[in-house]
Amino acid sequence: MDTFNRKGERGSALIYILVAIALLAALTIAFMGSSSQQTQSQNSFKLVSELQSQAEFIRSSVQECLLSHPGGDARRPGVPDAYVAGIPNGPGESDEGADHRYPIKPNSAYFSGATVGPTAGRLVKDIRCPGSPGDDVNHTPIFGGASGKFMPPPPKLFDDWQWYNGNDGVFFWISTPKTDSYIQTALDKLNESFNICEADKINAVSGDENLDSDATVKCASGHYCFRVWIKTIMATAVFPDESADCHP
Repeated sequence: MDTFNRKGERGSALIYILVAIALLAALTIAFMGSSSQQTQSQNSFKLVSELQSQAEFIRSSVQECLLSHPGGDARRPGVPDAYVAGIPNGPGESDEGADHRYPIKPNSAYFSGATVGPTAGRLVKDIRCPGSPGDDVNHTPIFGGASGKFMPPPPKLFDDWQWYNGNDGVFFWISTPKTDSYIQTALDKLNESFNICEADKINAVSGDENLDSDATVKCASGHYCFRVWIKTIMATAVFPDESADCHP
């Protein structure tokens, strides 16, 4: 009888141990899930702050250029191009529709005659201030040693900010090929922090999405893009909300 009781006690103890192990496993899983969600939330908040601060830094730097040199680099009517050509923003020209008061794309052929020629792309970090020093092709870089403003690197997993100045207005955008949930949450929250005609999130996962009506710039296939407008001209499908009146 004693042997039977001892076996029963051992069996009961084993059951308790198994139950304890199961409870510990459940608690561990719950803790890991909670910890993972907290990490995702922290990453999302950090990304929103980083993107928002960079977007505001770009906008304020461009506005400072505009306020300091409101005339920009204009083509002067009646003055032969041999003397002062100005930004080639007429119909069919390389910077068609560009507002001469705002930076043009830094890879513009216009800078072929500048001391520092065109860049390899249209990156925001390379934009220059028209009107500084005047109606002159040697526009002063907005970011760099001359201005004392330095463009920070883009957030991790994102490409560099890019620039557009043309027929549809003036805007800049950033893109990422990553689809992590915290990135999507961050882009949605970032979009909510702007007014409806100030910014938009573009989903190009299934194919290229045109960012302007002339199809000169795109959100590349497989990417998500976030665009910030500085100046809008036409209420077309390239605007943040097709139902919104985004006329200036």
